[in-house]
Amino acid sequence: MLGKVRALLRKAESTEFPREAEAFTARAQELIARHNLDAALLAAGAAGASGGSGGPAGEGPGERRVSVGRPYPGPKAMLLHVVAEANRCRSVWHRERGEATVLGFPADLDAVELLYTSLLVQATGAMVRAGAHTDVLGRSRTRSFRHAFLSAYALRIGERLREAAERAVDATAAPGLGLVLASRDEAVARRVAERFPRLRRFRGGGATNADGWAHGRAAADRAALGHTALASDHE
Repeated sequence: MLGKVRALLRKAESTEFPREAEAFTARAQELIARHNLDAALLAAGAAGASGGSGGPAGEGPGERRVSVGRPYPGPKAMLLHVVAEANRCRSVWHRERGEATVLGFPADLDAVELLYTSLLVQATGAMVRAGAHTDVLGRSRTRSFRHAFLSAYALRIGERLREAAERAVDATAAPGLGLVLASRDEAVARRVAERFPRLRRFRGGGATNADGWAHGRAAADRAALGHTALASDHE
């Protein structure tokens, strides 16, 4: 499965056509989601048979540190956030440290790392191909353009990943799947509350360059409207 996913992501990274890249990425997300749903059902079945609650080896939610560096750390954190959400994980952004903590079950964390890394490559490539930008007076607007571009890209990609993950749930249609997923979601939420009891919500967005936003939408086919909320530690 991982071989197929990596092959799809390599194709997504190499194409210059946004719709094609999005299709490859969505397919990769769907493969990952189906595989991880099957694994969750197997773990739940083994735990039930043994009287446990965390799978055959007592597996529970873990965490990973992911770099969210400059430039444009806010949109990058937003991208990580939507990838994490699509894969039933939570992302907590540590702005001062230039990184985020992603919390979830191990297979889901693997998916987040793999997809986020590829999407960042894809987004950066599309952004660079859009070129430099200036206003009517000839002043550089490249920085605000790229900030808006990445913000719009993250929102649209998040929508597409969620759609792919939902298709995987519908295709699995196993008895008791809803209960298994709800139990895992609750376990992840408890882990977040234990690790970061003083979280505050951070509203992503702040994009001021309409041209950059439009190009970001085009690069991801069509951007979702509105803003997404990130969790930020406040310790």
